[in-house]
Amino acid sequence: MLPQTGVSATSARLPIDIRRFPWIRRLASDYAFDFEKVADFFAGNPAESSAWRDAILRTQRHPRERDAIAAVLQAQQRERGAPPEAVAAAARLRDSQTVAVVTGQQAGLFGGPLFTLLKAITAIRLAERITAEHNVPAVAIFWIDAEDHDWDEVKSCGSLDADSNFVHLSVGNPPGAHEKPVARVTLDATAEAAVAQLASTLPPTEFTAGLIETLRSAYVPGVGMAQAFGRWLEAVLGPRGLVVFDAADPAAKPLVAGVFAHEIEHAGDTSRLALEAGAELQARGYHAQATPHENHVALFHLNASREAIRRHEDHFEIGERKESAAALLEHVRSRPEEFSPNVLLRPIVQDTLFPTVCYVAGPNELAYLGQLKGVYASFGVPMPLFQQRASATLLDSNAMRFLTKNEVPLETLRQQDEAALNQLLEAKIPASVEAPLEEALRLLTERMEAVARAVPQIDPTLEKAARSTLSRMEEELKKLHSKIIHAAKRQDETLRRQFKHAQAQAFPGGHPQEREIGFVYFVNKHGSSLVDRLCDELPIEMGTHWVITI
Repeated sequence: MLPQTGVSATSARLPIDIRRFPWIRRLASDYAFDFEKVADFFAGNPAESSAWRDAILRTQRHPRERDAIAAVLQAQQRERGAPPEAVAAAARLRDSQTVAVVTGQQAGLFGGPLFTLLKAITAIRLAERITAEHNVPAVAIFWIDAEDHDWDEVKSCGSLDADSNFVHLSVGNPPGAHEKPVARVTLDATAEAAVAQLASTLPPTEFTAGLIETLRSAYVPGVGMAQAFGRWLEAVLGPRGLVVFDAADPAAKPLVAGVFAHEIEHAGDTSRLALEAGAELQARGYHAQATPHENHVALFHLNASREAIRRHEDHFEIGERKESAAALLEHVRSRPEEFSPNVLLRPIVQDTLFPTVCYVAGPNELAYLGQLKGVYASFGVPMPLFQQRASATLLDSNAMRFLTKNEVPLETLRQQDEAALNQLLEAKIPASVEAPLEEALRLLTERMEAVARAVPQIDPTLEKAARSTLSRMEEELKKLHSKIIHAAKRQDETLRRQFKHAQAQAFPGGHPQEREIGFVYFVNKHGSSLVDRLCDELPIEMGTHWVITI
């Protein structure tokens, strides 16, 4: 468990329209601000209460093996030593009226980037809202996606040191890394080294010792990467009732053997339906996230590595092997633990296992989810609502004061140069200096243009010389202007330090903070008050990015 602390009495919030950010694609913007344009691809608008009522009814009416999946969850929780609040939440899934808000992410080192925490908190907040507004028991579930074999995607974590320098932390490459699914890779001694490096990197706070102790108990040599991730996530959010599910658990696979069998019996349909929806998205000016091969089945076979399954006229190919349709169908029914859904089938598996009323997605995940409406219908599984996760940048009070006092747009800090700083400094140059410079440049250009037009009367070759002289004089004035700016920098080094400080926090290496900095850094800084404050005060309505000081 994390060390406890009282919640800070003060905070500051600054809203930013996500449409200002160049990395937000049009589909995500329209989903948040003009849902009718994309309504055909989804099951309802999460901004409307009626959509939630309809989704709740659809979810409650669909039959599921509730006792069985609750038993799988509780076995996982016992193995990880989950907090009692999380155990109680998992038990509520046995109730036929309970619905779930699901989110998920890969098992990134030390919990992964800040957006992983924001996804989970959004799910917790939505579950609480459903219970309060619709009088329906609701549970927040975090799906650990660990059957991918891309070890490089999960082995690292970013942090800041005491001087706000970005530090890249990483575990090594244990046996099976890059080949086996992440869930089958066990940590080695480099996990202990990564925790030690984190301990030496994090700025010391009253929470550091307890945090490092918790991580050392989770990231132990011999423990699986997904298992360590689950233990850490439960330590942070289990007390808020988050249910963590390791989707690679073989015990859960028999519950979706029917889904796997349907995919084999109707091989090619999932890819075709997703491609058709993708083409329609593109016809409307959006992008298609998933472009599957029509002859690929939306399943992988888990062997020494994850093997693609391809459909042919009279057989299937699994890796390099051939198997008849009847044999493969029997295979998935009798040994479903040897199979894993791809990105198109994963939501169907998820919503077969859980009474999902809403899935919390990253803004750009919506593209592939929008390709799945026909796939849900094909499997007879109700499509849930999709809610964009909360989006935030967490700054200290000095950085927030710099932004607000100087009216600096957050996104201008993204470029890793001093262009925005120069603009800020220019704005602070006294008018008594700036105005005469501008007037001098205007008069110079005006007078020299007149000279250039007049001199051809004397000698046509002089016009080029006059314009060349004008260019040199303009260049000299620009150099003088640059010297004035540099002089302003020297006179106001405090402003420059404030700029660099805010830039390092908001866009480390030029990347948005929520994608680059592990949430472990913020837990170290704020202790349990981080989760308390975000759960209590972070707005989760779509379309707004929040800059927050806790």
